[in-house]
Amino acid sequence: MILNKTKNIVITAEMRVCRSIPSKLRGLMFSRKITDTGLVFVFDKAERRGLHMLFVFFPIDLVFLDNRKRIIEIKEHFLPFTVYYPREKAKYVLELPDGAVKRSGTEIGDFIMF
Repeated sequence: MILNKTKNIVITAEMRVCRSIPSKLRGLMFSRKITDTGLVFVFDKAERRGLHMLFVFFPIDLVFLDNRKRIIEIKEHFLPFTVYYPREKAKYVLELPDGAVKRSGTEIGDFIMF
């Protein structure tokens, strides 16, 4: 489960953690549309990492977290076959169903628990 701890709201009931290089490279490529599952990318240290939507055929929301799991950046409605470079360095990146950020009222500065 991915929980917005600040607002005490469940963002997704299910989650998959991506720690290994292969799982991070694959992400959601060639997957079916996610509806109540989120991907949690865990990195060794906070860095700016560009993300791509190559071979992902549906939009998603992105949430970037610092080492305290505080939201530092949000990209809603990340479209298929596009690339995004965040402005901030993140330790964790969440890939969420499209619209999950808006539905949950999630904002920069909120804390996330998973």
